[in-house]
Amino acid sequence: MAGDMAQHAKARLVEDDLLACAAGEKSALKRIYDAESARMLGVAHRLLKRRALAEEAVQDAFVLIWRHATRFDPQRGAGLTWIYAILRNRSLSILRDEKRTETRDDPIGEFVASDEDDPETVMARLSDAKALHACLETLQADRRGMVLLAFVQGLTHGEIAGKLSMPLGTVKTWIRRSLITLRACLG
Repeated sequence: MAGDMAQHAKARLVEDDLLACAAGEKSALKRIYDAESARMLGVAHRLLKRRALAEEAVQDAFVLIWRHATRFDPQRGAGLTWIYAILRNRSLSILRDEKRTETRDDPIGEFVASDEDDPETVMARLSDAKALHACLETLQADRRGMVLLAFVQGLTHGEIAGKLSMPLGTVKTWIRRSLITLRACLG
């Protein structure tokens, strides 16, 4: 009985903090983070099977909690349920994105022609690889390295951020901008 009362009190505090987040109180988000982040990381890790992805899901979930706190309605459901639904949805999105990512074992630009390929096809593929290499060379070394870590080694943004000891948002932004530059160069 005492455990149920403590759980109910905890749930009520989270709901109060969500309403405070909706009013723009940053310390309320920190209280939710302090109370739930470890458990959220465990839930995300069970879904995603990789710590870096789980950390990314939790971080993204807290960003979404902050941005969408005004959407929380205690009349429609419990605050903890709302928070964990956001985490679950974000984790599943990351999982879908990871499954869509194809990684290859061969390095960029390595191409072996088959007997069925005509000379024009072979030439087009080789020139595409050279063009990509030339465009990659136009990027700053650190940004080129991030792109290669993501698309050659298949690391997630979270894994790259951890490996390079950089903020996740910076890694995401630099990779996105680098891809835009590469697209323009190859276009």
